[in-house]
Amino acid sequence: QVQLVESGGGLVQPGGSLRLSCAASGSISSINTMQWYRQSPGKQRALVAISSSTGITNYIDSVKGRFTISRDSAKNSWYLQMNSLKPEDTAVYYCSLVSDSQIYWGQGTQVTVSS
Repeated sequence: QVQLVESGGGLVQPGGSLRLSCAASGSISSINTMQWYRQSPGKQRALVAISSSTGITNYIDSVKGRFTISRDSAKNSWYLQMNSLKPEDTAVYYCSLVSDSQIYWGQGTQVTVSS
């Protein structure tokens, strides 16, 4: 059983930065895909960024140039570096790992961008 534990959320002023972490435990396929989603109040959960073990990364237009996914395969950990944060980035952020045709979710971490 794979478990994902997220950390790194918090309150930050507009223009600030945060780094979210997603640490996985359990048996993970070497072929996997990490996805970051976010959900704002009253809205559906939406995909923000994706990173595959084959090296493909992609971002939604509104975060391109500001958010960066990285991974530390040795630690089974993924990161979402978020820079130049805007109030509209406020949401609960979830990591989601696709491994061996299974989808696993982190518990979510709140990111609030406000002055």
